[in-house]
Amino acid sequence: MKNENIIKIKSFSFAVRIVKLYKFLSEKKKEFIISKQLLRSGTSIGANVREAINAESKADFVHKMGIAQKEADETLYWLELLADTRYISSKEFESISKDAVEIIKLTKRISISAKKTIKH
Repeated sequence: MKNENIIKIKSFSFAVRIVKLYKFLSEKKKEFIISKQLLRSGTSIGANVREAINAESKADFVHKMGIAQKEADETLYWLELLADTRYISSKEFESISKDAVEIIKLTKRISISAKKTIKH
């Protein structure tokens, strides 16, 4: 699975952005509820990718990568909510949501590819 390094790097970089956004939202905007949810789901992506990389089996790998994908989609939800409630600007949303969508696509492709190897 040659995509592991790409997803590992991208999910970690994304988590760093999420932590910085959380700090901005809590310190500057005084928003604590949604930002905490964002922090949890946005940093969980990389943690689940790491778990997938160290999976005990192909099935475990697929499962963990699927969780990472779900966490990325949840993160996108919180970002959309923050944008629509004007806690973040359209420009901020476009930048970070683009990364979230890329991670969703990557984790999905990786999972599909790994599932194919299980069936054969």
